Amino acid sequence: MNSKARAYKLPTVKRLHTLSRNQCAAPDCTHSLIARDGETIISKICHIEAASKDGARWNPDMTDDERRHFDNLILLCDECHCIIDNKENEAKYPVSLLKKWKKEHESTTTYSYLNEHPSLLNMVIGAISDIELDSEEETSSANIEAFEIDAKISYNDIKRNKALIDEYKVFYTKVNSLYQILEEQGSFRKENLLRNIRNIYIQIKGKYIKNDVNPMQIIRDNADNIIEDVQDKLLNMAEERTSNYSEDISFGVSIIMVDAFMRCKILEEPPAL
Repeated sequence: MNSKARAYKLPTVKRLHTLSRNQCAAPDCTHSLIARDGETIISKICHIEAASKDGARWNPDMTDDERRHFDNLILLCDECHCIIDNKENEAKYPVSLLKKWKKEHESTTTYSYLNEHPSLLNMVIGAISDIELDSEEETSSANIEAFEIDAKISYNDIKRNKALIDEYKVFYTKVNSLYQILEEQGSFRKENLLRNIRNIYIQIKGKYIKNDVNPMQIIRDNADNIIEDVQDKLLNMAEERTSNYSEDISFGVSIIMVDAFMRCKILEEPPAL
């Protein structure tokens, strides 16, 4: 058994469950992912491309981080999980089909979830902005609002989290409208939140680059790990301060993080041409 490929990160698990709507992702299945007691989780996290060599749809060119990443995972009921992971059924359930299931199932939730949870982003903004973090020396990106996203993705060599950025960048306008309302109310939450996220990024980046003479190459080599470390930290911070809420805040944290990436608070901006 490949333990790392199954060592799912907390934001990944939460995002899978949030977007599942308590329904198996197989389009012809009507099974719920929570048992009849309303509490017991009976869903199964399935690898689209196998976690180990003896699994269905094994791809030897993938890394373990890619195998356990959100984009390679689909949430199914136990019955569907057993069916598609049966090696004898591999031809019936190819990678392309499972990715289609995942995209269609999750896309129905992505654009409606915020409408059903209107306080979600404000909750996340409030939780992260209220934290007092030690300031870092690096402030060169403080006044940047947004950068050319594709150029920044390419410059930092982001791979497995590119899909997350592409999907959630559409919420930039919505987040910006929330920031404008806060500013009109005389609130400094936007500034505090973005400063905190920037400081978290700088701290995490420092653990990777240390005293290396070529820090940008280290950042490129670890860009996806850095994004996921920032996401883990933000989720932990938000959950510590929102224990009285029932909503799954991981979805909101991902949106705020991608927005901060677009405002150049996470990873590096390309040099001016």
